Amino acid sequence: MDAVRALLIDIDGVLTVSWKPLPGTVEALRAVREAGLGVALVTNTTSRTRASIAGILADGGFPVTADDILTAPAVTAAHLAEHYPGARCALLNSGDIAEDLAGVTLAEDDVEVVVVGGAGPEFGYAALDRAFGHLQRGARLVAMHRNLYWRTDDGLRLDSGAFVTGLEAAARVEAEVTGKPSPAFFAAALARLGVGAEEALMVGDDIESDVLAAQRAGITGVLVRTGKYLPETHRTATGTPDHVIDSFADLPNLLGLSED
Repeated sequence: MDAVRALLIDIDGVLTVSWKPLPGTVEALRAVREAGLGVALVTNTTSRTRASIAGILADGGFPVTADDILTAPAVTAAHLAEHYPGARCALLNSGDIAEDLAGVTLAEDDVEVVVVGGAGPEFGYAALDRAFGHLQRGARLVAMHRNLYWRTDDGLRLDSGAFVTGLEAAARVEAEVTGKPSPAFFAAALARLGVGAEEALMVGDDIESDVLAAQRAGITGVLVRTGKYLPETHRTATGTPDHVIDSFADLPNLLGLSED
């Protein structure tokens, strides 16, 4: 842990659930900040912009600003600008993220790229069938993530990964994934922090997309037993986390920042 200079931290399920701080997480993040460690909050959340997320977290007491947050929509916009400059994109997403998609041309006809964000009421049959039609006519499929579910106060909720898999199978295409667990997403976070993979720690509640994906990128992984964590997914995972802790509140102890 002496080599750690920066932390990549998932938000939903790690710091908060339904945007409410989990016990001890505000204090733990403050301890990390006071220790001088770099922080990037890396999230597949696609329902809010970076500024909106920062505002909610700050209101909850977390010492963060919009500059600390890297979202799947922001990385998706960069991916589209690099690989499909000027392309007409059909967006299927729950929530207004236009601010983080600056420069992306959104369209409903002559679509060249179907972009799938986070699931919600918008993911009805008509919308999915339109996306399927675009793909049949040759459009590319870009998914902000492949998460199957996320944790709320009411329990687990179905996410867009299930619909992405269905579109892939029906249209016989393969989605380009821009958020976690994409290696490009972790690379973008490391570049923003100005550290190498061996100097970073990734803290997440999704063993596959957060922790093991980060470890494959050379980043030390820390799994927390909060949020979407389930013992069965831990047992059947494709690998072993470098570290497992009960909560982000326990991270200062793991890092040796606690006086206890």
